[in-house]
Amino acid sequence: MDTPLIELKGVCRDYPSGEGMLTVLQDIDLCINAGEMVAIVGTSGSGKSTLMNIIGCLDRPSRGSYRMDGQETGQMEPDELAYLRREHFGFIFQRYHLLANLNALANVEIPAIYAGLDRKARQQRATALLDRLGMADRLAHAPGQLSGGQQQRVSIARALMNGGTVILADEPTGALDTASGKEVMKILRELNADGHTIILVSHDRQVAEHANRIIELRDGAIIKDRRTREPGPPPPLLHAAASASPPWRAQWDRFVEAFHMALLAMASHRLRTLLTMLGIIIGIASVVSVVALGEGSRQRILRDISSMGTNTVSVYPGKDWGDMRSGRVRTLLPRDADALAMQPYVDTVTPLVTKSLTLQYRSISVTAQVNGVGETYFRVRGMELAEGRLFDRESVRASGQEVIIDQNTRRALFGEASDKTLGEVIMLGKVPCRVIGITKKKDTSFGDTDSLNVWVPYTTAMGRLTGQQYLRSITVRVADSVQSTVAEQSIVKLLTQRHGTKDFFVSNLDAIRQTIEKTTQTMTLLISSIALISLLVGGIGVMNIMLVSVTERTQEIGVRMAVGARHGDIMQQFLIEAILVCLLGGLLGVGLALGVGAAVSLSGSDFKLIYSTAAIISAFLCSTGIGILFGFLPARNAARLDPVAALARE
Repeated sequence: MDTPLIELKGVCRDYPSGEGMLTVLQDIDLCINAGEMVAIVGTSGSGKSTLMNIIGCLDRPSRGSYRMDGQETGQMEPDELAYLRREHFGFIFQRYHLLANLNALANVEIPAIYAGLDRKARQQRATALLDRLGMADRLAHAPGQLSGGQQQRVSIARALMNGGTVILADEPTGALDTASGKEVMKILRELNADGHTIILVSHDRQVAEHANRIIELRDGAIIKDRRTREPGPPPPLLHAAASASPPWRAQWDRFVEAFHMALLAMASHRLRTLLTMLGIIIGIASVVSVVALGEGSRQRILRDISSMGTNTVSVYPGKDWGDMRSGRVRTLLPRDADALAMQPYVDTVTPLVTKSLTLQYRSISVTAQVNGVGETYFRVRGMELAEGRLFDRESVRASGQEVIIDQNTRRALFGEASDKTLGEVIMLGKVPCRVIGITKKKDTSFGDTDSLNVWVPYTTAMGRLTGQQYLRSITVRVADSVQSTVAEQSIVKLLTQRHGTKDFFVSNLDAIRQTIEKTTQTMTLLISSIALISLLVGGIGVMNIMLVSVTERTQEIGVRMAVGARHGDIMQQFLIEAILVCLLGGLLGVGLALGVGAAVSLSGSDFKLIYSTAAIISAFLCSTGIGILFGFLPARNAARLDPVAALARE
């Protein structure tokens, strides 16, 4: 004797009811052979829909055994049950359960996507099925554009897409007019004649009479099982030839389907999606802008420090800044500078002598800072000339009466429109000096940029202007191959040996630069952390909206599970949607941040926000991570829905 296709033994189904249990099915023993057309009838509440759900692996029995094609289903995992639904069953629902966002062809294709069929093959099969059912001219129509009978035909085509060994029809004519109902029953009889096993549930006795076997339920028990006619041997069930895709391609097709549905879901609720993104947009824009602001500030400060001298160590008399006795320390001498210039860790050295003097040109007198420096001073300080030349070593040796002035001094003595400055003689106190060069203007946040400064050889300053033999400071430019801290230690050691005591202190601009960099990084991190709070709030908003979306689309989830979607397929769909919302929010946030930078530039400010590619990439990775993190719970909830409960949700 052949093994029954469907075999139930002692099947019961209980549901919680208050503090007790309600038994909907009790001790069901039933065998259905391949090729039969069976009608399950009974009054409302008799358990017929519950029995059909158990047969279709949408629900599990509380007790008893259910075998499908010899396979015990009781201990199967959810994905194994999904495989049975995908490969063996086709469902025709009273309310059609078509996905409103897809057209007729795409609705029919869904089971084949989850089964891993080749794209071209499934499109050809779906088209052929719809053509067979008289729907060739409605392939691109959405469910809302079809009549009830046409929607039911699409539902039948979907049930047949993967072969439909067993077709389960729950009140297939219940929502149709008489003519459409007759057409649907005619199609079901033809399918049975082709070898499909048909199990239909109906309370309509006339519909049931189309079957060759009628099973009647009352209060969850079979009270009658009669045959209206003896079925002949079923013809072999012919499946349309279909080529399966490679595993990677099948996975890709499922991803594309999930991606497409995510886009449709977002498009159908545009305003809600945008409001959901708002927290992500603000958070990403804040983080990117703050990092750009910090980097712009850092580079501005470093540029200003560089204008004071790159990689330099300055030596001053006294114990430290503010030492009241430093003016009486006169041990810092030109020969100390000469000794330092001979050291291998030194690039260049320049002494410095300063004095405030009155400058005079013709009838114009101004007060300026006169700086006596060496010929390498301008290289040490990173200063450039706008016009003229620098004095050289010979000028220093001979105490030459040559002077280099800055732009402020030029304007003060010669006026804005003057084009004759070089070669002119000005009085530095009582000493005439010829102007040989004019420095370029330097924008810096350090010091007074409106002050008047001139530079002469330090020998000229000491011998002709101040009469002093000691230096105010020595500035050392450290060789590029030497760390400034090492050079600083060596300078201190050398000068201590020369003076016999440490009557000086050093200032290392590199140390200042490092301190400022650390401070800037700390502030950027602090402000970025605050900005991340808005990202967290945005992520919670995404999770909240996705949970609402799962609730709204419960029936869609049930339909997908009924046609064979795995838990991973459902989870993937909702995760993709959450990630897309966050990624799009991240993109808009980066765009907003770049817009802020453009606005700052257009405002005429010389300050610029400097954007970091790493920060922008990190922002996208962060938004993706938020999508995964806060989309996981809603996606998991969707994947864990009970198919039969999801389908029952209106």
